[in-house]
Amino acid sequence: MMRAPWFWRDDTLAARAVTLGFAPLSALYDAAQRARWRMTAPKRAPVPVICIGNATLGGVGKTPFAIALGELLRGESGAIHFLTRGYGGALGGPVKVDPSAHNFNDVGDEALLLARHGPVWISKDRPAGALAAAKDGAGLIIMDDGFQNPTIEKTVSILLIDASEDGGNGKIFPAGPFREPLDRARARADIVVYVGGDEEIASRAADENHSAFAAWPEPENAPENVPVNTPAPTPETGRVVAFSGIGNPEKFYTSLKAAGFVITRTASFPDHHRFSDQDLAALARLAASEKAPLITTEKDYVRLPEDFRADVLTFPIAMKINQPSLLAATIRTTIDRQAASD
Repeated sequence: MMRAPWFWRDDTLAARAVTLGFAPLSALYDAAQRARWRMTAPKRAPVPVICIGNATLGGVGKTPFAIALGELLRGESGAIHFLTRGYGGALGGPVKVDPSAHNFNDVGDEALLLARHGPVWISKDRPAGALAAAKDGAGLIIMDDGFQNPTIEKTVSILLIDASEDGGNGKIFPAGPFREPLDRARARADIVVYVGGDEEIASRAADENHSAFAAWPEPENAPENVPVNTPAPTPETGRVVAFSGIGNPEKFYTSLKAAGFVITRTASFPDHHRFSDQDLAALARLAASEKAPLITTEKDYVRLPEDFRADVLTFPIAMKINQPSLLAATIRTTIDRQAASD
């Protein structure tokens, strides 16, 4: 995925001129989306489908939220399977992810992270993937992304909104970062969750927007050799060179600093970036020049060659939810309501 272009953020005459030039393409993009929704009859899966999505391009934490939701609902609805299109992977599916046989070139990085927490299906055809999961014993499907996909009927739609995001210029792609107008996305959502860099930011945004739910990332089960939560990092243990190719690398760097790391240098890449030999050599040189270890996200780590991973630390992140019991109850009520209306 490309980096966000400068004119999505800048409020200058040049940025407004570029945005205006893209306006016709944005209108066509939005019209095509609306036409697709009108012309598509969504297929219902044999089991309930919970869809997690957002209204903007780029990362807001869908995959860690899906993992957190899977843990929250585990045991309530039978076996939980994850369904994703496998962005960045070559396989179209439906195929069940086998971490011992598949790599990110096959199924994408997000599928490999999800596979640590339960069965995962890759399918560009979402209804076919849901059917395969149900035949394999799924009692509930959590769909990572697909909020704008009209081909499959969602039992529960959860919209994640970045609590610290101002929406850039508020325009539809390619003039701006939105996949669809935020009001339209909100109207289609059963549940809206505000995701912030910490609990205070997320909770404040949720309160201001009259939402019951907030979520935020926190370090989780970091390996012993990773200096997490060091009160006063020393040059030997606290200094790191951080790199990332996720939707919003700054969030990762902020989390590292909050955990006590001293970041000497950073290197940011586009979302789902495939690291080239030149990239890896440059990172190795950067670490050597700073005399500090490299550290990255789990999502980036699975895209690194195995021989390079030995010299890279990871910083595991878990998504925390402010009212987990209420969220689980709301999901169950929504599922039961739809079942009663059938």
